[in-house]
Amino acid sequence: MPQPLDLSASSIDITRAICDIESVSGNEGALADAIEAALAPLDHLDVVRDGDAIVARTDLGRDRRVVIAGHIDTVPLNDNLPTEFRTTDDGTEILWGRGTVDMKAGCAVQLKLAVDLVAPNVDVTWVFYDHEEVSDALNGLGRLARTRPELLAGDFAILGEPSGAQIEGGCNGNLRAEVRTFGKRSHSARSWIGDNAIHKTAPILATLAAYEPRTVTVDGLEYREGLNAVGISGGIAGNVIPDEAMVHVNYRFAPSRSAEEAVAHIRELFDGYDVTIVDLAAGARPGLDAPLAQQFVAAVGGPAPRPKYGWTDVARFSALGVPAVNYGPGEPVFAHHDDEQVPVAQITAVEDGLRRWLTA
Repeated sequence: MPQPLDLSASSIDITRAICDIESVSGNEGALADAIEAALAPLDHLDVVRDGDAIVARTDLGRDRRVVIAGHIDTVPLNDNLPTEFRTTDDGTEILWGRGTVDMKAGCAVQLKLAVDLVAPNVDVTWVFYDHEEVSDALNGLGRLARTRPELLAGDFAILGEPSGAQIEGGCNGNLRAEVRTFGKRSHSARSWIGDNAIHKTAPILATLAAYEPRTVTVDGLEYREGLNAVGISGGIAGNVIPDEAMVHVNYRFAPSRSAEEAVAHIRELFDGYDVTIVDLAAGARPGLDAPLAQQFVAAVGGPAPRPKYGWTDVARFSALGVPAVNYGPGEPVFAHHDDEQVPVAQITAVEDGLRRWLTA
């Protein structure tokens, strides 16, 4: 059984402690138990458990509420636990190991502040949720949004996704489509009898190669879109003309475009082809025009907010009408990397930024 969490320790040490409690998606129970056990005794928090998601709320009667959330699961291990403190060639002190970036350093900051901030200037809902790294249907935040949306109610939300300790507003939407072509099988020695479905994918690939993705300004942030083939399949045997082929297309679209508009765009581009939408997630506008967001940006300081190009769970808050941003320690390029690592200075920076804002 894992050691009880010592939340009087530094957020850096808490990061190491929760990373060393292995919690690959589907195995979050032990970490959820440890978080619940550490927060439940605190008089200033009302703690609710839903599956392996832990929600801890202040109830101070403030006129505004902020939701600060992070997922506690990780992708599978690859000889990268337990964690280690290391120093890079340029002298940067890092914590190395699975989960340090995505996204237990952010969760550790939340835990530290949940304990320390007995009377923040807004009511705060701290959310630690499960199953982010797997199927959308299993996502703990999505489950709460469907079954207990009152627990996620707020005026502003922050997701502790790795952002290099900088504020990243909103996120792009994400669409995946299968574009199919059809032909007729025949022996390759008599190919003129058949109709080659793989050859028919050429116009699809030409459309993708010629496509010029947009850069769209949304509430002051520039979101870069992308439309790409990410897979192609077809063929039966080395001597058979194939009767079916499929190009797997991924579309990252700016949050100014709705999910329905994104689907319509793809169907227009590939008019005449068999198009199946296999995954669709709307983006989220930056949320930086909300008064709480502006106060947050001022309190954090540093570089101006930038857009989040990938999809994150801020979109779930946006769908609930809650403006949301990403703000967490760790560089996104190290997420899921076998060499996952977070500069310890970024953990402290995020803690300091949130603390200043919640106590100003």
